[in-house]
Amino acid sequence: MKQRIPLLLFLALIGVGPAVLPEFHVTLLNYIGLYSIVALGLVLLTGVGGLTSFGQAAFVGLGAYATGYLTTAHAVSPWLTLLAGLAVTAAVALVLGVLTLRLSGHYLPLGTIAWGISLYFLFGNLEFLGGHTGLTGIPVLELFGWKLDTGREFYYLIWLVLLGAVLATQNLLDSREGRAIRALKGGGLMAEAMGVDTARVKIVIFLIAALFACVSGWLYAHLQRFVNPTPFGLAIGIEYLFMAVVGGAAHVWGALVGAGVITVLKQWLQDLLPKIFGQSGNFEVIFFGVLLVLVLQRAREGIWPWLRRLVPLRSAQRHVAAAEPLPARQMPAPGTVLLEVKGARKAFGGLVANNDMNLSVKAGEVMALIGPNGAGKSTMFNCISGVDPVTAGEIRFLGERVDALASRQIARRGMGRTFQHVRLLPTMSVLENVALGAHLRGAKGVLSSSLHLERAEEARHLAEAKRQLERVGLGGHLFEEAGSLPLGQQRILEIARALAADPCLLLLDEPAAGLRYLEKQALAELLRRLRAQGMGILLVEHDMDFVMGLADRVVVMEFGEKIAEGLPEEVQKDPVVLEAYLGGVE
Repeated sequence: MKQRIPLLLFLALIGVGPAVLPEFHVTLLNYIGLYSIVALGLVLLTGVGGLTSFGQAAFVGLGAYATGYLTTAHAVSPWLTLLAGLAVTAAVALVLGVLTLRLSGHYLPLGTIAWGISLYFLFGNLEFLGGHTGLTGIPVLELFGWKLDTGREFYYLIWLVLLGAVLATQNLLDSREGRAIRALKGGGLMAEAMGVDTARVKIVIFLIAALFACVSGWLYAHLQRFVNPTPFGLAIGIEYLFMAVVGGAAHVWGALVGAGVITVLKQWLQDLLPKIFGQSGNFEVIFFGVLLVLVLQRAREGIWPWLRRLVPLRSAQRHVAAAEPLPARQMPAPGTVLLEVKGARKAFGGLVANNDMNLSVKAGEVMALIGPNGAGKSTMFNCISGVDPVTAGEIRFLGERVDALASRQIARRGMGRTFQHVRLLPTMSVLENVALGAHLRGAKGVLSSSLHLERAEEARHLAEAKRQLERVGLGGHLFEEAGSLPLGQQRILEIARALAADPCLLLLDEPAAGLRYLEKQALAELLRRLRAQGMGILLVEHDMDFVMGLADRVVVMEFGEKIAEGLPEEVQKDPVVLEAYLGGVE
């Protein structure tokens, strides 16, 4: 309960604000609330999802102009115009998202600048929207017969909407869908291998951020009862992003902190700086530029993490509730052929990484894929798991051809994998990293997550993650940050994450690298147990003692081609293998 006292105190202060504050400060709080709603969308989009957008002000404009035009030109009820604005914004954002989110690197923010400028000039050049003069006479909002015709009355609506958006965003991030959003920063390759449709997730958070901005614009139009293009330009879009970054781009409450700090500071500087310099001008913009550079250098996480260390809002979860197990896959009978690779060839331009590769893996066996560095083993793994499509040949999994499928589609069919270079979400807990592996075993969507209607499913996912961590010997590290574990334990954590997907075939890329002797022994014992349970395992490893003591069959590669296959003892005596890999017959 003590952890919630700061939150309750904040809510109490917000509640009594209009009753004790002068009109100017109430107006300032109204604008802080409006800006916070937009910045909250940017926290989700940019801070958590890693997608930078400078064009959110244009979506604010869509919400404002939709209600301004429909209420003044067609006398539509303001509450119906909210639905119309959300529909228009969703349609525009969907088109822009499909076009823009295919870009990466610096091209993505440049793309958002382009359409942000385009929409701004569109608002000013459409005559039915009033051109650059704008629209006047927007009606007063009424709520159950109560007219919100002053800033003090409108205040409560703005802050109720904002706090509702904060709650919904927190709920979303604390869910299966939220883990998928957070996984975007860990790279699309890892997320897709866990069954996450990264293209869909990007579109979803882009739409949510746009809809938040639209709601802010709708509120702004009815607060001002007048709208013109000025508040929806690129400069304001940059300011919204600035608010999110200064407050704490990866933190929900950072949106409120950033909007509050920037709004108050801007007002204060607009009054103070002209007196200092003896002339009027946009001196605060210069100050903000310097401030942003300092923040990026000294406090990249923003102000909120610093505040939270002083006054934490709630303690981290320290237990996992018991829950009904997730449905388990029926394992194929031992000896069933799980994977068949026939004549696989992978070329990158003129470089042939794999050529005429043939191998198979059966249920209940460990197949080892060995070879010198650069032999093409990891490339073969990527082809099998759908990361890189083969240039020629075919790959079949459980009798179905999968070489044309995306990695998330192959994962759904029962193939799990780890990576040569560990791919975890370092700031996320060990438990949640493993729960991400069970993503494809859930079905609840964004709306259910935002309303917290998926709690039963979420409990099952976390319980499954705990079970897998105990299975691999990491049960004592559930709530530690994944990035704090040593490399060897991080590799074991990746195996637990792969097991959470309930695979029947496990692809392990150098799982023993970085492990000490006893850890390797424990890993070997775990793999033997999995094999005894009917799981097929395809293993890439350089530790020959580990491989030869574990594998049922061994395939040897050199220069992208298979040069030998057989039982471990046969491969160790093969002169071709000895010459190519183990240093020669002598």
